[in-house]
Amino acid sequence: MTDNDRHVLRAGAAAQGPYALDIDPKRAGWSHSSLRVLELPPGGSHPLAARDSEWIVLPLSGGCTVHVEGEAEGFELLGRESAFKSVTDFAYVPRDAHAQITSGAGGRFALAGARCERRLPARYGPAPEVPVELRGTGNCSRQVNNFAAASAFACDRLIAVEVLTPGGNWSSYPPHKHDEYHPGVESELEEIYYFEVDGDGDGPGRASGLGYHRVSPSRPGGTDILAEVRTGDAVLIPDGWHGPSIAAPGHTLYYLNVMAGPGSGEEREWLIRDHPDHGWIRDTWPSQPVDPRLPLYGPQEQER
Repeated sequence: MTDNDRHVLRAGAAAQGPYALDIDPKRAGWSHSSLRVLELPPGGSHPLAARDSEWIVLPLSGGCTVHVEGEAEGFELLGRESAFKSVTDFAYVPRDAHAQITSGAGGRFALAGARCERRLPARYGPAPEVPVELRGTGNCSRQVNNFAAASAFACDRLIAVEVLTPGGNWSSYPPHKHDEYHPGVESELEEIYYFEVDGDGDGPGRASGLGYHRVSPSRPGGTDILAEVRTGDAVLIPDGWHGPSIAAPGHTLYYLNVMAGPGSGEEREWLIRDHPDHGWIRDTWPSQPVDPRLPLYGPQEQER
């Protein structure tokens, strides 16, 4: 069995019950990171037992209300039409909590999780407070929505961001890794990439959108992946130099990164090492403009 077979989960391959995607540490073969994609019909409701993990409920499309046991009021998430249209608000559900997710109009919701030790308060994350970053320049330009980056939102172990790559561009580049703990230099983080493609096959004669994702070994026998990715696919990255993620021309590529790990020390940090053969590309960025298609959107006030 190849790493593509083990670590590339095609749309529907990891579906279970109401989840279009259900990845837990046991399924991934690691210790901390989880991701579920919940699909609710209009009027639908779903219980979430956090158990030993902290969770963020992130609307991919549609809105919902998250009721956390012990909280006087539910967190009303207005959500969004799609991840290609706007940032979204979100809700944090702490470990050992019981929550109920309900949606009047229905929708799709990512549940990003991480096994953790501390029980933090349940909280609401407003869309206007999500930091939107433009990273790279030229054809390495991409947009990063840092809704649960280590510096943006307090969690115990969980780190999660969204990345949007315009058609024809490369992201997750230069290739980088975070599979060893070196204080102040590199974190040890397991990572899940969940992909969607804008305009996936809509319109007469328009081919389905796709992207490509690469993971190269950082150690003898390490993870080695070259995969074509489409909407609903996920890639598990236990180790290795990951990148690039390449968006086909004409289609914006979206991915949700979910990270957590056992050896990141006392601080929750995203510390990476660039591949020594490719890190030089960062030095070229100051001499190039950012792709004029970016930002696709920025933080916006939501009517409540």
